[in-house]
Amino acid sequence: MIPVGIDTGGTFTDVVFVEGGEWKVVKVPSTPHNPAEAVLEGLKRVNLSGRRIVHGTTVATNALLERKGAKTALITNRGFEDVLEIGRQNRDRLYDLHYRRPPPLVPADLRFGVKGRLNHRGEILEEIDPEEIRNLAEVLKGKGVESVAVCLLHSYANPIHEQEIGKILKETLNIHVSLSSEILPEFREYERTSTTVVNAFVSPKMSAYIGYLEDKLPEGDSLSVMQSNGGIISPSTAKREAVRTILSGPAGGVVSALHLGKLIGRENLITFDMGGTSTDVSLIEGTPTLTTETNVNGSPIKVPMIDIHTIGAGGGSVAWIDEGGILRVGPKSAGSYPGPVCYGRGGKEITVTDANLYLGRLPSDHFLGGEMDLHPSLLEEPLKRLSEDLSSTPMETALAILEVANSNMERALRRVSVQRGYDPSRFSLITYGGAGGLHAVFLARSLNIPEVIVPPNPGIFSAMGMILADLVKDYSVTVMLRSDSTQPKTIGDLFSSMVDKALGELEEEGFPPDRVRIEKIMDMRYVGQSYEISVPYEEDYISAFHRLHEKTYGYKHDREVEIVNLRVRAIGLVEKPELPAFKEKDKEDSSHALLGVIKTAFGGEFIETKIYSREKLRWNNRIEGGAIVVEYSSTTLIPPGSTAHVDRFGNLIIKA
Repeated sequence: MIPVGIDTGGTFTDVVFVEGGEWKVVKVPSTPHNPAEAVLEGLKRVNLSGRRIVHGTTVATNALLERKGAKTALITNRGFEDVLEIGRQNRDRLYDLHYRRPPPLVPADLRFGVKGRLNHRGEILEEIDPEEIRNLAEVLKGKGVESVAVCLLHSYANPIHEQEIGKILKETLNIHVSLSSEILPEFREYERTSTTVVNAFVSPKMSAYIGYLEDKLPEGDSLSVMQSNGGIISPSTAKREAVRTILSGPAGGVVSALHLGKLIGRENLITFDMGGTSTDVSLIEGTPTLTTETNVNGSPIKVPMIDIHTIGAGGGSVAWIDEGGILRVGPKSAGSYPGPVCYGRGGKEITVTDANLYLGRLPSDHFLGGEMDLHPSLLEEPLKRLSEDLSSTPMETALAILEVANSNMERALRRVSVQRGYDPSRFSLITYGGAGGLHAVFLARSLNIPEVIVPPNPGIFSAMGMILADLVKDYSVTVMLRSDSTQPKTIGDLFSSMVDKALGELEEEGFPPDRVRIEKIMDMRYVGQSYEISVPYEEDYISAFHRLHEKTYGYKHDREVEIVNLRVRAIGLVEKPELPAFKEKDKEDSSHALLGVIKTAFGGEFIETKIYSREKLRWNNRIEGGAIVVEYSSTTLIPPGSTAHVDRFGNLIIKA
């Protein structure tokens, strides 16, 4: 089958496919009113039959961020209706007297407590009343509820009551039902409730979206969906468990970075994905960093995800002046329509892209390979107005916009590295996304990162990750076992039952056991601690926990250890196309790729800067800054003082 990866962004929808061993690219403007239109338009241009389509989608993300999901109800135990609103004692902005938490996704009048109770061992203390559930179903119907989350105490230990409620609701209502025992069978009521509610909130919209695509795809095509954990899942799983796709698109870029890093011998990478509306950053130390403590717009989500930090900073981020007269950039974005002022589509507010164009860092006649015209003349009036409000010149204002944007992105990079005990000087910065190459070297210099890696076609790098991703399914169970009273055989038996389930489900999806890799993980802590750390399973798992705890926190105890959760990650290995590579080295001279010269602003003055064609560069070619490298999906800026060379896979390796 022809592998096709699709990544829906705020400005462009990227489509990448492999035909006859050659990687090809299509970019189409995104259609926010209906993202499927851009997807189908991109697929129309890939006029091939028998396509294996992997889609990274923002449908669930946008539904959660914009709070435009399904009308959702919550059913829980009587007396626990307000767990979702009480939450934790943590405060995001401790000293902000005006701060208010976002309201819960389910309002008070749609949270219902019912009869029935289990203890922590899963033993039944009180049975549920089926008639009460049937009457409640009628109430839900009368309130126009479109989706229901069911989260009962200790259902991770025994799901029987949730299953009974789910069965009755499905018999009486034709709506989506999410059971916490299926979505997240782990302890901690607030996080489990929140995760289940998020799934119920976004799944109907995701189900409709995927169903629409499936109806429009020709026979012979297959469709998979990218998850937030860096793996793919079937459309049916994505419809049912849409919470697993909240960071679907950004995860694709991390998968690509991991794959490329292994090819070129770079195990330690900081990923920097700057698109039109947002910037996503993550850290790879041999493997991507995973987390189960994600919070999106006030809603904790505890399913495993690649640890990606997102901020509202992109090429389309709007520059504005706050009430104190301070220049700000983002998080508001001009998007693809009307887009930056220079697009000529009616945009009135200066953006980061406009500032780069004004300063000569973005050649106007090479955008999207020359397919899309940019209009520098349109910048004069709005940039002049903005600079007058700042008592500045247009050039100073444009430089300040980029400095503010870079400062925002530098803080994001520090958050995933310095603030977590990592030394950025031990890492390479791999940049992708349509706008990343214009800012990456400046950020690397600020963080003392020695080199920047710019892969070919960086604007579609995340879409490439869709093709390179394996099928991944995560399983977990809360066990609460103390080390002094638990035999290794008990742990082995529990893992065996989880592995058997995983192998069976992956075989149903076309992956026999010889194409499945199993990873076993234990969430462990010292008795008395509130939070646990994830330890890869090995025979002497107690010693492994002590070592990891000491590495993470700088100390270890001799007190008793508690095993909280067991996790299994089942990876169905997908056949991956080879990345294109040069067969032989070229000379260092890169003059054959020279397209011309442009005046570019560095340090407050315009200097002559050479423009190079990325497509004409060859292995071993070298470029001295200042220079600009243009290609279809992105533009890379090599400022004065930096040098770049091309490696065997066509990557630009820039010494910052």
